[in-house]
This record gives sequence, structure tokens and C-alpha cells, in this order.
Amino acid sequence: MLRVLLVGYGYGGRIIHAPLIKAAGLDLAGMVSSRRDEIATAWPDTAVFSDLATALNHGEFDLAVICTPNDTHAGLAAHALDAGLHLVIDKPFAVDTAEAGAIADHAAQTGRIVTAFQNRRWDGHILTARKLLAEGAFGRISDATLSYDRVRVVNPARWGDNERRGSGIWLNLGSHLVDQAVHLFGKPSTLMADIFPQRVGAVVDDCFHVILGYQDFRVTLRACMTTPAPSPVIAIHGAKGSFVKFGEDTQEAMLKTGRVPGGEGWGIDPVPARFTPAEGETVGDARDIESGPGDYGAFYTAMAAAIRDGAPPPVAIADTLLVQHLLDLGMQSARDGRRLEVYP
Repeated sequence: MLRVLLVGYGYGGRIIHAPLIKAAGLDLAGMVSSRRDEIATAWPDTAVFSDLATALNHGEFDLAVICTPNDTHAGLAAHALDAGLHLVIDKPFAVDTAEAGAIADHAAQTGRIVTAFQNRRWDGHILTARKLLAEGAFGRISDATLSYDRVRVVNPARWGDNERRGSGIWLNLGSHLVDQAVHLFGKPSTLMADIFPQRVGAVVDDCFHVILGYQDFRVTLRACMTTPAPSPVIAIHGAKGSFVKFGEDTQEAMLKTGRVPGGEGWGIDPVPARFTPAEGETVGDARDIESGPGDYGAFYTAMAAAIRDGAPPPVAIADTLLVQHLLDLGMQSARDGRRLEVYP
């Protein structure tokens, strides 16, 4: 059984990673965290270490999972790779392309697998969109939008809302949407971004509108933290039909309540998507279609197969580096106020 070292037991480690690791049948053998008493109660068979160096000196692990603040990813990744561990890094993979490239090169030199935790590729609506795209349900695509809306007040105690390097909504939620766009549509040719702080008291960006340019269509990525009535999480329009889904994927909410990943009803979304067919200028009747079910557990199942059997990792490193490049370009585009070309 693969032995996993979870580095970080904040919200992501506690609510997302630990349950998914267990559900995949992996051994959650160690954690790096200051929350020793809390972990002892929830995970009594898991060793707890105060820092990564101590864990690496006293434990034998196959895989490290890093879910700590963004500006710590590169340093922790280097130590884990030097110790011979395979590596999962929560999104964003790094704070910029230079750091991401250094991690990827280090992994190649050590012969270890490194991948980004982009669990929202397994959102129910993304799985459904992938299926519809494969079936050619849209015909020639004309436009698409991916959104992430919330109502969140500024919380200076939350590191993502302060001026720490790697903070801000574009690197955090934006990394999900950029990855979903790459996963669905491939590499864009251009990018134009408006990324800015909107809430009263905000010191980092908390809103963005980004347009990815493809040959004959555009994909808009948007997020806003002051949206009582959210936009559709996805809308894809084409000559043969439109796919529109309201309501976020249900898996994170299920994890918050202690639901077991993969159990009965896992990832089922009670809010259907809508598909509206078209033929020429004739629009047909819209119909409900099932969204998903979502399957976050597939990430760690695929990672285990990559380590044990040489299967492809759940997220290719080429995709991860492209996403990081697009995140960098977004910040540059917003600063310069112009559309930028994506590298060949």
C-alpha cells in the first residue's frame, strides 16, 4: 500500500485531501501540521510531525501531498523530491512560471512523478461537458463561459485575502477555471484579463474577467466574491446547441458534512443542466440533462496507478505548466491593459 505524507492540515488538507486519500485505499501514514491534538482525534493511526524535515527523517513515505500556502509550495516540493517522494501539489502549483518550471525540472532529474491537484476537472458539469464535446453535441463552438461566484466578506486572517505572496482570487479560484478551460478546449492563442480588488477593504484581487482566445471562439473566465445570485458555472454555445448549468458541484459540500467519497449518492447533483438544441436558425425545446456525477476520488486513484503501474498522472505536467503560464499572463495583461499572445 502506498504510504502518503500529507503536508498541511488546514481546510484543504482536512476537508478535501485526507478523505480522498483514504477513499482511494492509500495509507495516510503521516501528516505535517501543528494541529497534533485535532489530528490525533480524527486520524489516530497517523503519525504527526511538526515540520517536513522531521517527517522525512523519521518516516518512510512514497508520496507527499502539499496543501500549504502558495508561497511555500516550491521549497517544500524540493525537499520532498530530494527525499525520493512522488508529489502532489495543490493548486496553484506554484506562484509563477519560474517556480513551476523548477519543480518540474527537479522531478524529472529525480525520476519522480509530480502533478497538480486539479480536482475540479472531476466536477460533474466538467465531466458532462467533456462527454458532450466528445460526442460533437455543440457543432462549431461559438462561445463559452466558466464562472466561480461567491458571497465572501474580506477576512484579513485568511491568508488568501492578505498581501502574502501568492494571495488573491486569480491564483486561487482562477487556477481552477484556467485548468478547466485547458482541459476542455486545449491551449488558447491569446489572453486578455481584467483582475482587480472589488470589495471594501480588499488588499488583493478578488474579481476577474479573463478572455481566452481560440481560433474561432472565445472562452470567458470570471469570478466575483459579491454575487448573491450566481451566474451559470458553465455555459457552452455552438451551432448545434447550448449547455448551461447553474449550481456548484456538490462534492465539496458533501465532504464538509463528513460524507464518504465514493459512497451511495456520491457526487450526485440535484440541479440538472439544460441543453438547448438548434438546427440552422431553428431553436428546439430545452431539456434537462444529468450533470455528472462528479468524481474527485478519480484523482488519487489515477495517481496511485501512475506510481504503481506507470499509467499517466491525473494531470499532465505539460498542462500544469501551461496553466501556470496563463496565470502569469493574466497578471501581466491586467497590469498592461492589453491582449497578450500565448507562447507557441
